[in-house]
Amino acid sequence: MTTVAPAAPARSRGAHRAMWVLQILLGLFFVVASAAPKFWGEPFAVQIFTEIGAGQWFRYFIGAVELAGGIGLMVPRLAGPAAVGLMALMVGAAYTQAVVLDAPEMAVTPAVLFVLAAVIAWGQRASIAAWLPGR
Repeated sequence: MTTVAPAAPARSRGAHRAMWVLQILLGLFFVVASAAPKFWGEPFAVQIFTEIGAGQWFRYFIGAVELAGGIGLMVPRLAGPAAVGLMALMVGAAYTQAVVLDAPEMAVTPAVLFVLAAVIAWGQRASIAAWLPGR
């Protein structure tokens, strides 16, 4: 039995463009401003991951996840699932900054990024449904 993916929700041309602008900007942010410094060993990134205590391998792992998520936001079929994955990553980042690093003021950035990713996930919910088993 074959199933058809649900049709994308009807959106105005302006809303569609705005969603893609948000996806591209957030994707570029994760690739350039978040993942790249982790790979390049930017001193602040190294310091933060030293303070976390998980080791520098974790810095590379998080950088790879951010890179994959940022690229995924810019690929139509992957944008929804990438947004959901980045939402989960931002929950972990906010917890780590607020609890592990004892710096709750630093949790604002991942909270804002979570909201932006949630907007994308909502806008791309049809693409998320297409990835669910049984669809």
